[in-house]
Amino acid sequence: MEHKKNPDVSAEHSIRVGKVKDLEKKGISAWPAVKQTNATCHEVLDEFKEDTESRQYEVSGRILTIREHGKTMFATIQDRTGKVQIYIRKDAVGDETFDFIKHYIDMGDIVWVKGASFKTKMGEITLKVTDFALQSKCLHPLPEKFHGLADIETKYRQRYLDLITDPESRKRFKVRSSIIRTMRNFFDSHDFIEVETPMLHPIPGGAAAKPFVTHHNALDAELYMRIAPELYLKRLVVGGLDRVYEINRNFRNEGISTRHNPEFTMAEWYIAYKDYHWMMDFIEQMIKDIIKHAGLSTELQYADHLVDFAKFERLSMKASVMKYVGIDENTLDNDIDSVLKQHEVHLKRKNASWGEKLLALFEELVESNLIQPTFITDYPVEVSPLSKRDTNNPEIAARFELFVAGMELANGFNELNDPFDQAERFKQQSQARTAGDDEAHYFDADYVLALEHALPPTVGAGMGIDRLTMLLTNTPSIKDVILFPTLKKKD
Repeated sequence: MEHKKNPDVSAEHSIRVGKVKDLEKKGISAWPAVKQTNATCHEVLDEFKEDTESRQYEVSGRILTIREHGKTMFATIQDRTGKVQIYIRKDAVGDETFDFIKHYIDMGDIVWVKGASFKTKMGEITLKVTDFALQSKCLHPLPEKFHGLADIETKYRQRYLDLITDPESRKRFKVRSSIIRTMRNFFDSHDFIEVETPMLHPIPGGAAAKPFVTHHNALDAELYMRIAPELYLKRLVVGGLDRVYEINRNFRNEGISTRHNPEFTMAEWYIAYKDYHWMMDFIEQMIKDIIKHAGLSTELQYADHLVDFAKFERLSMKASVMKYVGIDENTLDNDIDSVLKQHEVHLKRKNASWGEKLLALFEELVESNLIQPTFITDYPVEVSPLSKRDTNNPEIAARFELFVAGMELANGFNELNDPFDQAERFKQQSQARTAGDDEAHYFDADYVLALEHALPPTVGAGMGIDRLTMLLTNTPSIKDVILFPTLKKKD
């Protein structure tokens, strides 16, 4: 092949642009019309039989490797299904085509080939090419050694290079697609309907988070990118759509980390005439269904842990603090301040309630220990402003959160449908906001009006698609399961 040894990127780009200009002079397009295919790389490999003459395959793919041996060449092409080796002989394709390949084809080019399959002496199933055409010229060299963290900026900013060169990355995003597809099928099998609700909200609500703020010029109004679809979905339940779900983006103006991206994908759903105990069973079965359809085992490695999705534990928040902090119930009930001081746990605001203090202990000292799938129940009502109170204990909410590998994966609760109670909790949240809590809820009078038209007994839940994909693909960073994660502006 006519390549300089290890040319820098700009020099290689100039060489390839020169080839395009030469082709133009010959009346040959470097980006011609499509040539139809009749097979994929996987089908070439899958259909091979030792003693049977192969059919004529027509396959297109990107050249990943190419080696010249006098009057023959070996190359590897890749399409969406995988890779296959191709074998090009000068006497099989003709002098003109062989010379064209030799002078004008580079790694990264997308080509079309025709030929029959055979097995080489090395035992590799290979396509013997009888016809060849360029389909799209690549003007830049592919990365020779592309190992994720070694070139992390390129990995995220030029995701297409990551997908071309890293089969594990492609696999992760296929698993992600399978998760969403199975989730939709699961909802459909339970008679849910999929809906779409606004991304631009006049009042941010549905979660404790800082919103992104924008401005609508025609209305001369401040709007917020949604932090959750919750309040709109519950309006639909008021309207008689008793089982609704939405899989879409949420936006939260928070920090970026291995577990947080300001723009992320959530599944959120609501069902009337069920409770949060039913919902925990529903989520457990849905996750098992997702794992099965993705072709995975219920025992999965995540970082240093072997997570067993065959069983889900259920534990109250109070019991979890007692278990993992190592304190008795009397101390927790009557001397929680000393526990906070001993473990140097700081509160978000002064004059915090006992429930807020319990949550602070849980977040600081318990969450990271919840490795196996665990539903945490009995949240303090003051940290659950949209949840219905527990029938037997008005101080706690009929709520749960699911934790796996130390990460919150899902959140659900019996929905508060008492408009008077909801209005009072919105009022308390507004006071907390005035006192400096930027993540406290706004007072949403329109939502209270909807509740006054009767929301039936309802339970709702939300699950992070990104984090579920992380868990099922043993991926430590959320950036690796989002095709185009939020990045710092490039200098």
